[in-house]
Amino acid sequence: MKRRDFSLQLAATGLGLSLASTVHAQGAPVEGKNYVRLNTPAPVSLSGPDKKVEVVEFFGYWCPHCYAFESTLDAWVKRLPADVSFRRVPVAFGVPQQPLQKAFYALEDLGQINTMHRRIFAAIHQQNRRLGTESEIFEFVGSQGVDMAKFREAFSSFSANTRATRARQLSQDYKIDGVPTLGVHGRFFTSGSLSGGNDRMVAVADFLIDRVRRGL
Repeated sequence: MKRRDFSLQLAATGLGLSLASTVHAQGAPVEGKNYVRLNTPAPVSLSGPDKKVEVVEFFGYWCPHCYAFESTLDAWVKRLPADVSFRRVPVAFGVPQQPLQKAFYALEDLGQINTMHRRIFAAIHQQNRRLGTESEIFEFVGSQGVDMAKFREAFSSFSANTRATRARQLSQDYKIDGVPTLGVHGRFFTSGSLSGGNDRMVAVADFLIDRVRRGL
């Protein structure tokens, strides 16, 4: 979903080798057409001596395209090699999206994000629940058995606020104007509109991961 489309839609599986084969059959991805190289590299949040390639999914719980992309993304992430580090970054194009952004980091800090991630998507896109305000989010999270005292504390914490601010900065560094988007090691990004569909997006990301490995 593009940034400009948000005001209109606020509330609103062949993987692996088969996808890679499709990309190669159509020719190698083209810079400027199927993916973008950042003029100024974005920060990479990897530490330690191991050389890894960072992949970031920029997403929004409010985005129906992100919800539709989940099954493809999950299957792709499970087959990523050991030298690839994957993480999700929730995007907020405006103030109304920031509560869900903070909720993501609060749940992550509590070790609940793996349990709650799909449930939030399902609540919004299957059950048509409104989760745009803090009170709506608190009510839903509480109904899922999460300790609400801990969640409220985590939601208002310095950690959640700082990480949400950093997420917004990283989105700007990557020049994100729509989601879902995959950023690769602070150097490239691709999206469904660039790659020709969300399924092909992961194949283009595979291509970009290989470019980073080879220092291209």
